[in-house]
Amino acid sequence: MKRYHHFRKKVVTFCYNGFMTYHKKRGVLSTKSRKIFRFTVKFLITLFVIVDLLELSTLHQADHRNTNELAVQVETTREYDFIRTIAPYAQETQEKYGILASLTLGQAALESDFGRSGLAAKYYNLFGIKAYGNVPKVALETKEFENNQWITVREPFRVYDNWQQSVEGHAFLFTEGTTWNPNQYALVLAAKDYKEAAHAVQLSGYATDPAYTERLLEIIENYSLFQYDKV
Repeated sequence: MKRYHHFRKKVVTFCYNGFMTYHKKRGVLSTKSRKIFRFTVKFLITLFVIVDLLELSTLHQADHRNTNELAVQVETTREYDFIRTIAPYAQETQEKYGILASLTLGQAALESDFGRSGLAAKYYNLFGIKAYGNVPKVALETKEFENNQWITVREPFRVYDNWQQSVEGHAFLFTEGTTWNPNQYALVLAAKDYKEAAHAVQLSGYATDPAYTERLLEIIENYSLFQYDKV
């Protein structure tokens, strides 16, 4: 191995097998060391960028999750506010007619989407009750399940002055029945608990949705509406 000595501006240089190396005492890195140093710097910069991006992504996901949770909390609060608003009316009709308050509240929540539907918000019809004869009404499109499929039809719906009047109209329908069958909802009136009442509503032909009972029971149980039956 040949060894050469070069002197340039007081920097001693050695050549070993083709690699140029600077004297360590002068604080100058070798060509190979400079490459390693540049690679290390680039790697660290890339690593820091990746870490920052991951932190930003985590923060964004947390913010998005918090926003969704807040939205759910707001909607849930509105739903409970709706229940508390009409609960006294439901309990009043239970005392008068024997219709379980849990059934009235559950149907109101299901049919009106907790008071958010257009029919409920604008026309105060909480139960999707149809209009017959010379009464205030409005024609709206609705979904009905017929011949094993959902179809869109236009039907006349009863218009009320307020939600309390709507609850009373619901009780009137159950106690008086329809023009073609005064005893249509006799099973509902005879129900001893909310489960029996929910099944009776479906059997009596109140709704065409085949999953109506299941959806109704889910609302009653999720919001513990049966507690309002204790009047």
